[in-house]
Amino acid sequence: MDERQLTTAPHGHMLTNAAAWSADSRWIVYDTRSGTDGSVFDGTQIKRIEVETGRVEVLYESRHGACSGVVTASQVDDRVVFILGPERPTPDWQYGPARRQGIIVHTGRPGMAENLDARDLVPPFTPGALRGGSHVHLFSGDGRLVSFTSEDAFLEMAAGTATARLPATEQPERNLRGIGVSVCGKPVRVSAAHERNHGGSAFTVLVTALHDAPRPGSDEISKAFEEGWIGTAGYRRADGSRQRYALAFQGHVTTAAGTTIAEVFVVDLPDDPASLAEPGDGPLAGTMLRRPCPPRGVRQRRLTFTADRQHPGIQGPRHWLRSSPDGARIAFLLRDDAGLAQLVTVSPLGGELMQITRDPWGVASAFTWSPDGRRIAYAADGSVMTVDVETGMSRRVTPRPAEAAGSEHPRPEAVVFSPDGRRIAFMRRVVADGATHNQIFIVAALPAE
Repeated sequence: MDERQLTTAPHGHMLTNAAAWSADSRWIVYDTRSGTDGSVFDGTQIKRIEVETGRVEVLYESRHGACSGVVTASQVDDRVVFILGPERPTPDWQYGPARRQGIIVHTGRPGMAENLDARDLVPPFTPGALRGGSHVHLFSGDGRLVSFTSEDAFLEMAAGTATARLPATEQPERNLRGIGVSVCGKPVRVSAAHERNHGGSAFTVLVTALHDAPRPGSDEISKAFEEGWIGTAGYRRADGSRQRYALAFQGHVTTAAGTTIAEVFVVDLPDDPASLAEPGDGPLAGTMLRRPCPPRGVRQRRLTFTADRQHPGIQGPRHWLRSSPDGARIAFLLRDDAGLAQLVTVSPLGGELMQITRDPWGVASAFTWSPDGRRIAYAADGSVMTVDVETGMSRRVTPRPAEAAGSEHPRPEAVVFSPDGRRIAFMRRVVADGATHNQIFIVAALPAE
């Protein structure tokens, strides 16, 4: 077990749950949030470390009271993308789901940042701009698009002014979490009518259809979250043609019994990213009462129906749906009859669920696929594990915590294969000089059997 600790500095080191490696597998990108569980957004630096030499570079340092974090790397060039909280925060504009944005930096030009998504908080709203914030950004396989989750600051503020005396037709829709997509290289300018308005380097839209009160037993959703691109180049449709861009995500549905559970959904996007600028059933930018509407040609579909299981809905630790590189299988977690979270896959075309892991311990983390699509890496039973997707055979890649003096089990979020498939990056809590910090480790990925 060729395990190596990369970082030792006495501060936090946080990996994101995917795309933590540079495209050439030389570097790992991370942020500096202090808490070991990542829940406190207080980091101010985006860094990368060279795996072979241990050399650290600061790619970005936030200013004016802002914090930054949750960085991912493009797999085709030198861009990284991450969250930036509000600069010069005020009591009415603090960091939160609807008040953050995406930032892009080229690693060859550290410190030179560009806004990804634009923001416009003053009607009439600008097509291609959000009205709130974006979170956990991920480049598509070709680097042309960036996905994220988003919430709406305008509707969040409007909710405080709505009154029961207004008719239903005049009540604003709720601020609900949805999935957005930015088309890189298509800049958007907005007016300076609000101090929190800003332009962006990408044309940004929301692609999920949400409902304030989903009908019980229907495919309507009230929340879309924890998304991932399907395949590095999409997936094969039933007729053999290729769906070039698609996202898998978790969607909250209401069962016939009235409970809320998460199911697997897919949103298919047009083959030409420029088509995302074409309005669908409503304004791309939304109105004073409505959420922004998905573009024309976007198709949202439900893949799983788990309400009748002993443990219905997506279960287990927080995780993002991840697709095999060829796009044929989407992985997620369900609890088995014993209540243990196990890896399961489904085709983007729908159909039968395939259980992958059948271990006597539950999967304890988010996970990533190997570049050859044969294995999935995850944390379980205190170790980094891999499982052969075809055979279901799990293998322990790192020792149990008791065998790793001075450190605890892998943090249950980021277990990330390198693009060349040779290594897996992960975090551990390490105690040094009486202080505990997340540190970054790598381990050689065992070859597939």
